[in-house]
Amino acid sequence: MSYLEITKDVYKEAALTPNVGLCCTTTPIWQFPGLSIPSRMQEMNYGCGSTVHPRDLVNNPKILYVGVGGGMELLQFSYFSRQKNGVIGIDVVDEMLIACQENFKEAEAQNEWFQKEFVSLKKGDALQLPVAENSIDVAAQNCLFNIFKMEELKKALQEMYRILKPQGRLVMSDPTCEQPMNDRLRNDERLRALCLSGSIPLNDYVKMLTDVGFGTIEVRAKRPYRILDPTHFPTEEMIYIESVEVCAIKDPMPEDGPCVFTGKTAIYFGEDQFFDDKKGHILLQNQPLAVCDKTAKALLDLNRKDLFLSASTFHYDGGGCC
Repeated sequence: MSYLEITKDVYKEAALTPNVGLCCTTTPIWQFPGLSIPSRMQEMNYGCGSTVHPRDLVNNPKILYVGVGGGMELLQFSYFSRQKNGVIGIDVVDEMLIACQENFKEAEAQNEWFQKEFVSLKKGDALQLPVAENSIDVAAQNCLFNIFKMEELKKALQEMYRILKPQGRLVMSDPTCEQPMNDRLRNDERLRALCLSGSIPLNDYVKMLTDVGFGTIEVRAKRPYRILDPTHFPTEEMIYIESVEVCAIKDPMPEDGPCVFTGKTAIYFGEDQFFDDKKGHILLQNQPLAVCDKTAKALLDLNRKDLFLSASTFHYDGGGCC
């Protein structure tokens, strides 16, 4: 049985019998005024973070979510896109689509503003999305793409890039791991389906996105997630896994390479009111400016004694240099 078939079985079981420990999120659930989330949706929250960021969701966007889970993030997205079929949910597991549809009936009963027609559920594969190109403002997936092996991951990202409008956003949450994993872990198909052994280093994850063509990458959060220890897993050393929240923007690729924001900040503290690097970046005296890694390196290379560059905080929330 292939790892994709095993994955379907794992999530078929999770749809029929909610498993709150399957993919425990480390992010508090967004609570918005007038939004009530049914308890079964919360029990079926099989993500490792959140992909719902209000600043992405202005102007009644068209939203695509791949891997529907219990429908919690679809409900949260529809809060910002209250139009018929404003949110599209894609899943390959019939049982998950059925469970999600049932949960929307309860959500409709609990929320006066919500109509289940806001969400269109479709059976489909992340590797061949049943969605027209350049038709989506915000696409998202939560703890799904880390399951894919490299060739499938590349196809899934290419599909997301295809369906997004120019300047559209792909918002993702996935486990990442900086330590090497042995072949037993990597080839354990059930551990891959459980969002563990498919974790890759963050830099590799970002490079997969920029290789597809995304010109701007925002690393929005990075948190502790799981430990694979020798007692319970086929490893001789303890392996530390983190969860990351990333936004990839379908901007044109700059000539000097992508702008990747990992939470670095520049501060000018010289005698003048501002510092102009003559490359489009003006730093006001003692006013922090979020900078992409590319700009941070260029400023650091100036060797100025009145410029401070912070290390990556892996938290970026807009307002940067680009």
